[in-house]
Amino acid sequence: QVFPSQDPLDRADFNAVEYINTLFPTEQSLANIDEVVNKIRLKIRRLDDNIRTVVRGQTNVGQDGRQALEEAQKAIQQLFGKIKDIKDKAEKSEQMVKEITRDIKQLDHAKRHLTTSITTLNHLHMLAGGVDSLEAMTRRRQYGEVANLLQGVVNVLEHFNKYMGIPQIRQLSERVKAAQNELGQQILADFEEAFPSQGTKRTGGPSNVLRDACLVANVLDPRIKQEIIKKFIKQHLSEYLVLFQENQDVAWLDKIDRRYAWIKRQLVDYEEKYGRMFPAEWSMTERIAVEFCHVTRAELSKIMRTRAKEIEVKLLLFAIQRTTNFEGLLAKRFSGCTLADGTVKKPEVPPPSTNPFLEDETGAETDEIVVEKSDTDKPKKPKVPDNPFHGIVSKCFEPHLYVYIESQDKNLGELIDRFVADFKAQGPPKPNVDEGGAVLPSCADLFVYYKKCMVQCSQLSTGEPMIALSTIFQKYLREYAWKILSGNLPKTTSSSGGLTITSLLKEKEGSEVAKFTLEELCLICSILSTAEYCLATTQQLEEKLKEKVDTSLMERINLTGEMDTFSIVISNSIQLLVQDLDAACDPALTAMSKMQWQNVEHVGDQSPYVTSVILHIKQNVPIIRDNLASTRKYFTQFCIKFANSFIPKFINHLFKCKPISMVGAEQLLLDTHSLKMVLLDLPSIGSQVVRKAPASYTKIVVKGMTRAEMILKVVMAPHEPPVVFVDNYIKLLSDCSTDTFQKILDMKGLKRSEQSSMLDLFRLRLPAPPPGGDGSGSLSLSAPTPEQESSRIRKLEKLIKKRL
Repeated sequence: QVFPSQDPLDRADFNAVEYINTLFPTEQSLANIDEVVNKIRLKIRRLDDNIRTVVRGQTNVGQDGRQALEEAQKAIQQLFGKIKDIKDKAEKSEQMVKEITRDIKQLDHAKRHLTTSITTLNHLHMLAGGVDSLEAMTRRRQYGEVANLLQGVVNVLEHFNKYMGIPQIRQLSERVKAAQNELGQQILADFEEAFPSQGTKRTGGPSNVLRDACLVANVLDPRIKQEIIKKFIKQHLSEYLVLFQENQDVAWLDKIDRRYAWIKRQLVDYEEKYGRMFPAEWSMTERIAVEFCHVTRAELSKIMRTRAKEIEVKLLLFAIQRTTNFEGLLAKRFSGCTLADGTVKKPEVPPPSTNPFLEDETGAETDEIVVEKSDTDKPKKPKVPDNPFHGIVSKCFEPHLYVYIESQDKNLGELIDRFVADFKAQGPPKPNVDEGGAVLPSCADLFVYYKKCMVQCSQLSTGEPMIALSTIFQKYLREYAWKILSGNLPKTTSSSGGLTITSLLKEKEGSEVAKFTLEELCLICSILSTAEYCLATTQQLEEKLKEKVDTSLMERINLTGEMDTFSIVISNSIQLLVQDLDAACDPALTAMSKMQWQNVEHVGDQSPYVTSVILHIKQNVPIIRDNLASTRKYFTQFCIKFANSFIPKFINHLFKCKPISMVGAEQLLLDTHSLKMVLLDLPSIGSQVVRKAPASYTKIVVKGMTRAEMILKVVMAPHEPPVVFVDNYIKLLSDCSTDTFQKILDMKGLKRSEQSSMLDLFRLRLPAPPPGGDGSGSLSLSAPTPEQESSRIRKLEKLIKKRL
């Protein structure tokens, strides 16, 4: 349909019969049939009139359209003609403008050529006159005038580069080059005469002629300037090489101060005598100092190779300290602009770090090795990355730093031995319940010494010596872990180091169990806290070493093995605590399994074995919790490991209680519930502050102890009829093992013949194994059975029907 309409006649699914029934719903309504027929006929006539009007209106549409199209075509033709006329007029105008400006262009080109010719002639005149003057001044050694004139001649000559094909221009260019060569040779000869390589300096000192000659050398070939600088510095340092020869007493490291004092005097002397002779941009003072550094590094390297056996740690550190002090002094005095030749590589600025190991790093270092500058920024390396002279001399000591590394190896070995001796002399730390488990003070001393060594070595070198030092660090971290921590864990009667304590702490019923004393428990907690501190600090140490060492060597620093060692110490400590408490509970569980449960006549309070277990828990757990207050996560691990050890052992002893009467099973169920409540409260038992136990621990306790309760509920259930008993067992325990079912039957005290039939029935009634495997058993206690689920659905349906 084109237009929306409410008329039933316009509907697509119009049905004539339904429409007539609508008009005449009853027999009585047929009385006005004539009126309805007249209305329909009237409607038909109106529709015919409308159709006729529309058809007539469309008769002239085609003719009007053709007429409009013809008029549009005529208008387009007229427009095209006007556009063509405009284009023709524009082309004529353009041609006229070209004719007018042709003469102006010619005049413009002529003017440009004339200007260029005049300029070139002027330049040629200046060049010819300049060359003549340059040759005359060179012969008269008028270097002051030559310096300005030569620069101008060179600049003018650049304008004639494209005219070198002209013989006269080429001849002038060759005369300029000859004059430059002559000037260079002449200036070198003048400097050789003033500062001869052999003999003493000229008594007259620097002259104005040489000062002007330096200005000319700036314009000449750079090799002339380099030759002057090289000869002057060599002559200036010739005395140094004689005074500090390898065979001289002052050449050895213990008198290294005299080398630096000599150069300081020489630099002052140079400033007074020759400071004004050389241009400031030549930086002659800095060049002399840099060359002195290169010579000193080579001389020190040579003499240290020759007398390597005489180098001691104190002597080496003294020489390095004085040298780095001198390098710091150079950085204050000079900018380092002359080092761009590639003789010394500028150290790279390390990326910023937020490592807490950096804290207070610069506090105790001022008297160590290097005079530190602008080292208050913690993320910066201690070797002052802004010092371009760092290592320019001190680099020669790096091959001999093995002496320092060996010394640190020896010192750390003595430190560990002292820690062992102190521990034996002073004994374990005193238990301090208020402050938690005390971290052994020796570990803080060790890491303070590590920090001092690391900062010291990073100031000496950030290359291979740092890698060697990190290897030494690793060695003594392992020794500390085994000698101080593992070596002082309380020993048990086991020959295997205390990790099989459970089996060996069991004793005969009625005897006392070998338990750790309060001091031993505190010692274990203290060692655990110390290992945790060492683990965290070792990780920071690794990050700090990587930050200080060269980027190319970062991958070679790896302390993961040492962190794993401390993790093993932590694990062993927790295991010892668990085994001690676990073994203390063993006699009580043994007593439970040996009680005559079939003779129990009435249910009373909790049994004595439960009281004994609770007593041991209340004795040990508060001590452990208070001593592990600073490492809460490891106390949680202790609780979880104890629950995982105690609950399966309790269930195994439960199976040994056979036969059990109904009353005995009720008593055991009461005892199991009491133990469950105690275990759920284990993390905060005996504490004034009640904390909610961790969810992971609560889940383990609820799952394990609920299984124990279900075992006892199955035992309490009547075994007649057998089918109901078997189905009840499968529903409560969801344990498809025939061994467990056999143990249940033994606890009930059934005869072998009854057990045999029950086992056969049990095998028949077992459900098909789910695709998820054994994991479904753990969810059976909380998940509803299919029968329960269908019953709930039926109740819900009834409730909905009532509401509706």
